[in-house]
Amino acid sequence: MSPPLSLFSLLFIFISFSASPNSAAARSQNAPRDLVRSSCVHASYPNLCLRTLSSYAGPANTPRDLAQAAVKVSIARARKVSNYLSTLSGLKKKRERVALSDCVEQIYDSVDELSKTLRELKHLREETFRWQMSNAQTWVSSALTNEDTCLDGFHEVESKAKDDVKRKITNVARVTSNALYMINRLDESRGRPKLGH
Repeated sequence: MSPPLSLFSLLFIFISFSASPNSAAARSQNAPRDLVRSSCVHASYPNLCLRTLSSYAGPANTPRDLAQAAVKVSIARARKVSNYLSTLSGLKKKRERVALSDCVEQIYDSVDELSKTLRELKHLREETFRWQMSNAQTWVSSALTNEDTCLDGFHEVESKAKDDVKRKITNVARVTSNALYMINRLDESRGRPKLGH
């Protein structure tokens, strides 16, 4: 007959199992973080992807959640830039004013395209999944083109605001590129295991 376990031994075993990173509780808490990490690793801008989606306050438990979160981040950044651009005034040269005006319109269009994408991602259905994903990919690609066109408009402009505008638009373009990557990942997974909510 084996000797009974001492209280110390039982306590040690209990602490070992409860502190183990392989425990079910630890795995379930780390699952969203692991999904973000594994999803961002091949994104166009992996560090930005990881930073923006890890700090995202909403659900991020499925590829669909991540695609929606990435689009929401892109919309928020584009709106912020749109507001910033509308505050710029006092540009003296006609070329600066035209570039700014075009850029405001293009970022507005980007917000619209991204908003349509988000609506589409929220209402995915099995029977129309391919068509809906094609729409989402087209709209996000169009938003990315608008952002690039805005940057191109400032290429020949010499202005104090140019560097700031360029930095802000580049950031929006990068999060939008990551959003497109997440949508492509969702398309490849075909929304598995389940389209869900």
